[in-house]
Amino acid sequence: MPQANPIAPCLAVLLCGAPALADDGPAVSETVSVFGNRQSRQVQNISADDQDKALPGSSPLKTLEKLPGINFQSADAFGSYEWSARFGMRGFGQNQIGFTLDGIPLGDMSYGNNNGLHISRAIASENMGRVAVSQGAGALGLASSSNLGGTVQFYSLPPAEQFGFRVSQTLGSHHTSHSFARIDSGALTAGTKLAFSVSRHRADKWKGDGGQDQDQYNLAWAQPLHAHRLSGFYNYSDRSETDYQDMSLEMKDRLGYDWDNYAPDWQRAVDAANGQFRGAVNNLDDAYYLGRGLRRDRLGGLTLELNPAPALQFKSTYYHHSNQGQGHWYTPYSPSSATVPISIRTTEYDIDRDGILVDGRWQWEDHALSAGFWLERSRHGATRNFYAVQGPEDTNRFLDRPMSTGFKQDFLTTTQQFYLQDSLTLLSDKLRLNFGFKSPRINIKSTSLVGSRAAGQLLARKRLLPQIGFNYAMAPGSEWFGSLSRNMRAYQPGVSGPFSQTQTAFDLTAHQLKPETSTVLDLGYRFKSGEWQGAVAVYAADFKDRILNIALCSGIVGCPNTIANIGKVSTHGMEVATNWAFDKQWNWFNALTFNRSLYRSDYLDNGKLIAISGKRVVDSPQWMFNTELSMDAAPWFARIGGKYSGKRYYTYLNDSPLAGYWVGSLSMGYKYKSGGPLREMELQLNVDNLLNKRYFSTTGSNGYVTSDPAGTFATSLTGAPRQVFLSLSGRF
Repeated sequence: MPQANPIAPCLAVLLCGAPALADDGPAVSETVSVFGNRQSRQVQNISADDQDKALPGSSPLKTLEKLPGINFQSADAFGSYEWSARFGMRGFGQNQIGFTLDGIPLGDMSYGNNNGLHISRAIASENMGRVAVSQGAGALGLASSSNLGGTVQFYSLPPAEQFGFRVSQTLGSHHTSHSFARIDSGALTAGTKLAFSVSRHRADKWKGDGGQDQDQYNLAWAQPLHAHRLSGFYNYSDRSETDYQDMSLEMKDRLGYDWDNYAPDWQRAVDAANGQFRGAVNNLDDAYYLGRGLRRDRLGGLTLELNPAPALQFKSTYYHHSNQGQGHWYTPYSPSSATVPISIRTTEYDIDRDGILVDGRWQWEDHALSAGFWLERSRHGATRNFYAVQGPEDTNRFLDRPMSTGFKQDFLTTTQQFYLQDSLTLLSDKLRLNFGFKSPRINIKSTSLVGSRAAGQLLARKRLLPQIGFNYAMAPGSEWFGSLSRNMRAYQPGVSGPFSQTQTAFDLTAHQLKPETSTVLDLGYRFKSGEWQGAVAVYAADFKDRILNIALCSGIVGCPNTIANIGKVSTHGMEVATNWAFDKQWNWFNALTFNRSLYRSDYLDNGKLIAISGKRVVDSPQWMFNTELSMDAAPWFARIGGKYSGKRYYTYLNDSPLAGYWVGSLSMGYKYKSGGPLREMELQLNVDNLLNKRYFSTTGSNGYVTSDPAGTFATSLTGAPRQVFLSLSGRF
């Protein structure tokens, strides 16, 4: 008997019972805006209220997983453990999506990031305002050199108009303690406004030994200058996360979901390094003593907004970002001495980048003209070092004085991007057309200081990447939209990518490389009528010259990669989202995604034909469904939801799938408002993984492989079990 499709009843819920379109009724409470703002693309917005109801300290990416088209995975309840955090949209991976914070580029937010930083480090989650997600293609003026697919634009909460103080404390499972405090000055002399916050996060891993800790300081200010405005910010983050052990399907069956690294059992790690295994362990890579990631970031910006005339605006931003990072692994493959068979292997990163963003907008009759440019100069260093140990060291610090260096590379990346766009209004504002182009030029120069990794230069440039779109409003609350865009992803410096090859391999392949490009078509319909709003979108994407990094050894060994152009990928799919707000107290949000992303070309690996044409793209579920019911009947509030993620693959030949799964969540609380000094007090309970589901969350943590029929490749991480957190916050 065929297995029932778990999505079918959900699709019926989404598509039945929608009322006839009419003029907008009374305003209703909502946290997810499905309708949009006359956009020509599929766009949703997550409000600040939705952020507030999430588990305090959670990555803003975790709140986005409910939206259609989005595949977010993490091995921790907060979604901030960067080794495991994976964010994908419509079959495009995280390093093929664009991310910005208040317009400032965050790069692709990958773990070994070379051109930005993760949003969890860029700003405290409590300081997040709204988030705008474009699943298909982002605006032309977006500062990104990686957005083949969609974009995510984060917007911070600005300094408040009135004086205020906010403090919150969260306690919960596995000794979690998350503290946050923010003070807003309100409007001071000459209208100056300031905001300063402190965040402290401490949590033990849910299995194994070690913590995942972070300290953050955020400062923002704004100064009105008559009709103009000057603003700035400075954010500091110091993060230390202890790693979970990467798992394989075979390890899960042999060792169990709760298997992890050896710490604090140093002797067992030494015995294993000497080939003396205990229990069900049978090889060196089943576990290591400990792994850890350290990141220290400073991000600042200064923005000047000029309004010389009602129809003319200019905005310019200067930003600076510096980063220091180390990834630690206790490796049994490089002994410290004749008596200690283990050393610490590090991957060390540093970033020093400066950039300028300039935008101008001019409203002229039925035209809204916009143009601007983005310039960035980024220096990035990547080093592989080995440190001798006598025993278990305190690695919760930046190490120095290595015993040897495997490789050391410096990269200088210069980015230049210009865009021009016109938005034309016709038919008494019923029809809006937008058309324009961007012209990116990204040059990378690599210098090899130690080791055999490649030095050289690569240029990714397209003089004309066009984008056209339309929005047709049939009636108030009813609109059709569509867009067609072409995008390019620049080459990547750092520990992966073309420069991670040997010099010989780079010299043989560099002249054949082409930057990855995509052509994306997005068509859909939106409606908003009284209690209901919804959107249906269909899309197709043609992805060319996809570059594949092929690992030649296990992740901890870290030998040079090889690069292959695996040619074309085709994507098509459908997204449906509805939001039903009833009685002004209840809200039911649903999102359904169907995505079929397939490789369309075979490729050669050391002369061997790898026949992947027609296979599914790795880590790309075909079906996803999210449902969430929320209630806000002051002073009480609650929400319960669940998400289904379908089967995924981590092999290019699709011979080892990870099973689909459902995960639920619950939050509820009491919010008391007063006219006294304590303006608001809130008590909130959050339960993550409500039904305690055991499943694989992240895959691809150690990359992907051609084939793994025995399920022995360790590149996945198990999802966190049920965890409970209680938060108390107050506003003064």
